[in-house]
Amino acid sequence: MRKIIESTLVSLDGVFGDPHIWATEYFDPEAERYALELLSMADAMLMGRRTYEFFAAAFPIKQASTALGSTSIHKYVFSNTLKKAGWSNSSIIKGDVVAEVAKHKQQDGNDLVIYGQGLIGQTLLEGHLLDQLKLWIHPTLVGRGQLVLSGRRKNKTEARRD
Repeated sequence: MRKIIESTLVSLDGVFGDPHIWATEYFDPEAERYALELLSMADAMLMGRRTYEFFAAAFPIKQASTALGSTSIHKYVFSNTLKKAGWSNSSIIKGDVVAEVAKHKQQDGNDLVIYGQGLIGQTLLEGHLLDQLKLWIHPTLVGRGQLVLSGRRKNKTEARRD
């Protein structure tokens, strides 16, 4: 069975939204190596429409030498509104996120990776499908924005430091 691993950038005050605005200066070569290592151990990425659109614009096909720009890793995009996924090796999945991800999790293969703590990650956490939540805590206070895990009901988890 595959693991589902979420990797999320978080500020000291718990903000995860819009990390391209506040986290970029902390994303050094070591952080990039770690992120690419996580992705290299995965068969696919899981994402919602907004993350898909951000990544597709940030890592176009001409930059395919980077792992995120890779045309080989499969990208599963969960959206009921996206009509076409033009980024290479992408599939749009409509409907019940938990049921669809549960099917993919049961398949043979390597892990499935989610970048960012959006609706997909929150839904999978509540559906007890998220195996690991890796929080990259950045030494900055953003002051306002979307808070990681806010408004979620209580879930028993195990914390450990990698």
